[in-house]
Amino acid sequence: MSAVSSSDAPLIDAPDLPGWDHVVSGKVRELYVPAGADPATAEEVLVLATDRISAYDHSLQPGIPDKGRLLTGISLFWFEQLADLVPHHVLSASDVPEQVAGRALRCRGLDMVPLECIARGYLTGSGLADYRAGGSVGGHVLPSGLVEASRLDPALFTPSTKAEAGAHDENITVAQARDLLGAELTEQLERMTLAVYERARTLAGERGIVLADTKLEFGRSRIDGTLVLGDEVLTPDSSRFWSADTYEEGRVQPSLDKQFVRDWLTSPASGWSKGSNTPPPELPAEVVAQTRARYVEAYERLTGTSF
Repeated sequence: MSAVSSSDAPLIDAPDLPGWDHVVSGKVRELYVPAGADPATAEEVLVLATDRISAYDHSLQPGIPDKGRLLTGISLFWFEQLADLVPHHVLSASDVPEQVAGRALRCRGLDMVPLECIARGYLTGSGLADYRAGGSVGGHVLPSGLVEASRLDPALFTPSTKAEAGAHDENITVAQARDLLGAELTEQLERMTLAVYERARTLAGERGIVLADTKLEFGRSRIDGTLVLGDEVLTPDSSRFWSADTYEEGRVQPSLDKQFVRDWLTSPASGWSKGSNTPPPELPAEVVAQTRARYVEAYERLTGTSF
């Protein structure tokens, strides 16, 4: 969880929670440890999902109503669907302080792997930009003639570095990941990432959603050293979701995820330049409302339950 930079203060103060010490604010989450525990060695943590939303390394204002509850619910759905493939960090979703019920999880304390594990099943975003520049993505050479939203079979493992606050993640090749982490751990991360993606791509497809790509994070449990899936998983913040009934290769797809906010920020309507040193403007009420609607639709279509 990247800490919030000094120029991007949290939109809300972290609440005081009985029995827990607040230790760090992320762009969209708050992290706690049991009262008196050492954050560096705590075997258990409380992860609180806020309604904040971030884009291009900035925390944006205002937040998206109910976003914390939506992302927590989606992550729990996926952790359950994936439990036979990979272990995860969640210990309890119910045994949490009442004031944060529904958007907080008690989890294993993890020593995080310093790598973003990205699976790409469709060509878009930075992957498309890399392909257009050199014909490859993350060191994987691809055939010519691919376009926006071309399906990739098999899906690609394209890791990136995990940047410190205020810096940018950087796409690297699998070979560079091996140099960073060693061959055995890199191969384990690749295998787990692609297994998660392919399971999720199939399940999402059955629900009329195209899972274009996703970003996963793994860490070593401080309880038993197990390599587990941590953070959020397969949410609209960490993945690209498209409606299957509107999918069309060769064009930018309407999304059910955070890309909607990114697109507004980089449009003339925002008046903001991504390369500038100025913070982004506040999100208009209509952008907030439409973003929430997309997150709710993703939640309901994926989980099959009403929000």
